[in-house]
Amino acid sequence: MRSTSAATALAVLFSSAALSVVAAGPASAASAKVGTPGGIVADGQRVFLGDRSAGTVLVADHSGAVLASVSGVPGVSDLALSDDGSTLYATARDTHEIVALDAATLDEKARYPVATDTGPVHLEFAAGKVWFTYGDQWDGDLGSVDPAVDPASGTDPVALAQFPTEGTSVGMWGQPLLDTDPLRPGLLAIAETGLSTSAMAVVDVSSGTPQLTAWHNGDYSLNDGIGDIDLVAGADQVLVNGTDRDAYAEGKFTKAGAYPAGQRADVGRSGLIAQSSGTKVAVYRPNATQPLRTYSTGAVDVAWAPDSSRIFALVPSSGGYTLKALTDPTLNVPTLTVNAPSTATRAKTLTVTGKISATVPLPTGVQLSVTRTDLESPSGKALAPVTVKADGTYSFTDVPPAGGKVTYKVRYAGDATHTAVSASDSVEVSRASTSLSLNNNGKLYSYGADVKFTAHLGTTYKNRSVEIWANPFGSDRPNKLIKSGTVNSDGNIAAWVDMTRDTTVTAVFKGDARYKPKTVKVTAYGKAKVSTAVSKHYKTAKIGSTTYYWFHKSTDPLLTTTMNYYAGRQQRFDLQVYYGGTWYSADSQYFPIGTNGKSAITLEAPGESGIRARMRSVYVNGSSGDTVNSTAYGSWKYLYFSN
Repeated sequence: MRSTSAATALAVLFSSAALSVVAAGPASAASAKVGTPGGIVADGQRVFLGDRSAGTVLVADHSGAVLASVSGVPGVSDLALSDDGSTLYATARDTHEIVALDAATLDEKARYPVATDTGPVHLEFAAGKVWFTYGDQWDGDLGSVDPAVDPASGTDPVALAQFPTEGTSVGMWGQPLLDTDPLRPGLLAIAETGLSTSAMAVVDVSSGTPQLTAWHNGDYSLNDGIGDIDLVAGADQVLVNGTDRDAYAEGKFTKAGAYPAGQRADVGRSGLIAQSSGTKVAVYRPNATQPLRTYSTGAVDVAWAPDSSRIFALVPSSGGYTLKALTDPTLNVPTLTVNAPSTATRAKTLTVTGKISATVPLPTGVQLSVTRTDLESPSGKALAPVTVKADGTYSFTDVPPAGGKVTYKVRYAGDATHTAVSASDSVEVSRASTSLSLNNNGKLYSYGADVKFTAHLGTTYKNRSVEIWANPFGSDRPNKLIKSGTVNSDGNIAAWVDMTRDTTVTAVFKGDARYKPKTVKVTAYGKAKVSTAVSKHYKTAKIGSTTYYWFHKSTDPLLTTTMNYYAGRQQRFDLQVYYGGTWYSADSQYFPIGTNGKSAITLEAPGESGIRARMRSVYVNGSSGDTVNSTAYGSWKYLYFSN
């Protein structure tokens, strides 16, 4: 940051608005953005923007990237460049000044106080002077600054009350709009805004003293409210609100035609009209009714580059407005359609039709290039070019060698007055079906069994590759590719699955140019892992042929179940008692499994001898809190209570 020069210190003191400049350098990646638009003007290399809410002036390159900025221009509402491009003028509306900046560095050159309570607002540079508007309601007027006058000479460079009222019967309301035309030096278009009566004038300032060229008193016969006015290059006309052309001659205005409805406009040196609205920016040739080009972006203000190579548009964006460069505005964009059938048979002839049209006539005998993209030619294969008929239509035939999605892209390369354009359409071309199978569907396996799943692929064209995926039940394990490769000479490919859970296994053939994709799924089932350990017994011994854990009648047995863990899982604890030669169920109850896969249960001692009991742990699909395994029964553990 750096402060203003000593030469401007006095002006800064009185205006209480010090300028600080961010030095110009390489363009930043950020696009120029303003909170509230405060003017836009461009020269051959740069674009200048005013930000009224921030009191700053920004400069960007022609791509829209910020180069530098300067603060200290409170309420900046309009900008203008001197004829030689060396000085940028800005209206400091809040401090009632015209600020002159070095256009190359943004250093302050001068400040010109304007004796008004309202404005200055709009300004233009013409005939060596800065012209501006100021005032409130019925006392709106035109003023000027003569940069050649040195304030130290005792002569004030600022002149007020410059609007020529003779012959107008009334002056201008509020702070009128201004516009100049570099091809018509010395002329100002002036239009009042804020009233529906919409008075307007063309004033000749070439002599230094404004002379009225044409006047309209605002009687609703031409316009009903003016928000924008432009001098039309190469014609004695003004363009109002980007739409209405009003000719002036012999001191009066008359209707001269209109463009389709717009809001604002800028007239380029080429005579082209850049018209902005809430949804688009359209470019018109003089007096045309169809746009030369349309950009699908809304803009609150637009400005031509001096060479008409691009349009600078302020487009709405988050928190303000962003500068966007609209390129190739002089090239018409054709409309191109492509219509292919929705379906077709492989190796059979199909027909593609379409049409190309433009608001600017295309050359005779336009040729279009055609590219076909399919499974055999994923990068595209050029077909014979097609010539457009006189009415813009075209057609061509093709015999698609590959099935599946086939895309036909048609392209016009463009010409001196038209941009390139392309369009495409796709057709689904038939493919034969093949067979694909997978074994082991519905089979049940012990926990952790290694199971071989074999996929068999039938006849195909070129692709003999198959993928095998395993998707264990449960949300905590993803579907996983476990094998991908080419089937053997028998058409088989196999993969092994560790059956720790119920598992869906999928075989995938992705298809080829002549055979459709194929997918098959099977589900195999894996039991839960269940085991139980017995402790606190004093011996093991057989009763008959069955081995029992022997406990003293007053000892509480500890039974610890181990089960493969899953969140929320429970084991079912089954208890039976032996009486009269028959086992009777005493209780079944669910107990949670810890994260370590353990569930320890203590049985209360019976307190008497001669009692035989048995228990087992069970995982029940659905009832044990989840469904990721198949039901599994642990082995019975036999208990005997003695003295």
